[in-house]
Amino acid sequence: MEVIFLKDVKGSGKKGEIKNVSDGYAKNFLIKNGLAIVASAGAKGEVQNKNEAKKYHYEQDKARAQEQAKQMQTQEITIPVKVGENGKIFGSITSKEIADAYAKLGYDFDKRKVVLNEAIKAVGSYLVEIKLFEGVTAKVRVNIVKV
Repeated sequence: MEVIFLKDVKGSGKKGEIKNVSDGYAKNFLIKNGLAIVASAGAKGEVQNKNEAKKYHYEQDKARAQEQAKQMQTQEITIPVKVGENGKIFGSITSKEIADAYAKLGYDFDKRKVVLNEAIKAVGSYLVEIKLFEGVTAKVRVNIVKV
């Protein structure tokens, strides 16, 4: 019997998948527990439309992220910090501070998207990677300057 999974079922299928399963398994477990429905022609078309819509929105979001990455790479941010006598900054520059600096420029992303390979603990210019979307990263220049 062909069914459309409404929820993920370990070992059988994922949500939105159309699969052939044995009649007894389908009737006695999947359909009875609300995990799947019988795959009629209308239901198949609906699933196909949802999958196409999901793919379309994914592509739109990815294109938007690529455009944002291009814009971000052209802009450098400057973060002023207090510096001690030996030229070292107090503490270190965090991903939150970098995300906040870009938020002031109108870019909105989570601080967990900022990839710092090493802690920024001195004045200077650093290349920082920001993961904006799956497969889309922006390499931006962050300048740390003395107040």
